[in-house]
Amino acid sequence: MQQPGTAAGGATVGQRPRTPVSVLGLGAMGRKLARCLLESGHPTTVWNRTPAKAESLVAQGALPARTVAEAVAASPLVIVCVLDCDAALRVLEPVGAELSGRVLVNVTSDTPERNRQAAAWAAGHGIAYLTGAMLAPPTLLGNPEATILYSGSRRAHEEHEATLRVLAGRAPYLGPDAGTATVHDVALLSLYYAGLAGMANAFALAGAQGVPAEDLAPHLDVILSQFPSIGARMAGDADARHYSKEADVLAIHTSGLAHIIKTSQDHGVSADVLRAVKGFVDRAIAAGYGDTEFASVVEVLRGRASDGARADGLSDHLCEGQFDV
Repeated sequence: MQQPGTAAGGATVGQRPRTPVSVLGLGAMGRKLARCLLESGHPTTVWNRTPAKAESLVAQGALPARTVAEAVAASPLVIVCVLDCDAALRVLEPVGAELSGRVLVNVTSDTPERNRQAAAWAAGHGIAYLTGAMLAPPTLLGNPEATILYSGSRRAHEEHEATLRVLAGRAPYLGPDAGTATVHDVALLSLYYAGLAGMANAFALAGAQGVPAEDLAPHLDVILSQFPSIGARMAGDADARHYSKEADVLAIHTSGLAHIIKTSQDHGVSADVLRAVKGFVDRAIAAGYGDTEFASVVEVLRGRASDGARADGLSDHLCEGQFDV
């Protein structure tokens, strides 16, 4: 009978031994992580609070662990993928001593500060800790174009980079602060969700005037393809806090936003998304940025605009609908 962590149906590929890995947490993401490891020949031990979730992986060659301690003992590299850092620590705290000397990769979604706290807990137990921020859905994991960002222990990343690239072809190391990967994650996801909201708004606005979403969709790249170059320019200007007066300035943008909001209202489409955007633009103009590029809205969002506006209070006004055309 095989012991957890021993070779099972392909522990080596091309006679090259692969690092044993244990995966704790078998939701949709955890199962896909384990499957990627199995398909790449890594001896893979799996544990989940509900053992039935491991059955399909066991059928593929994974080794089931009856307890977290058994899973941890099976591998030098342990990946935890559960609901949040609180859940992760509830799983890990009883086995802190067993994890000592091993590498722990936490790909659980949470805030930067919670990952820093988890890293501090790990350091206190002699555990090399890496935060992994997954910028890919389960369906893309294992592909060369998938990305997982890492921060924390440099040694752990260097030692296990080849294994980490099995999970996602892009596995950059961002630095020793365990919160850095999560900072990137939440910032990029804010763009993702704002973009989805904008896309939904576009489909609703077009559909209200008889243009099907499927007819509009082929033209999305006219806008989306501009984002990389616009983003690079805005990033430099936002870091320098120097905003061009040569590009389309905020005074022009606010007029365009007003037209879109009026069109939405005329056709019974919610204008909340665009009204929120116009609210930030109006605040930036009031703070003296009317003759600068859109990137200056960053100052309002940071709460640094010269009129003393604070972004945390702004959200309340937006919810109350006080930014009307």
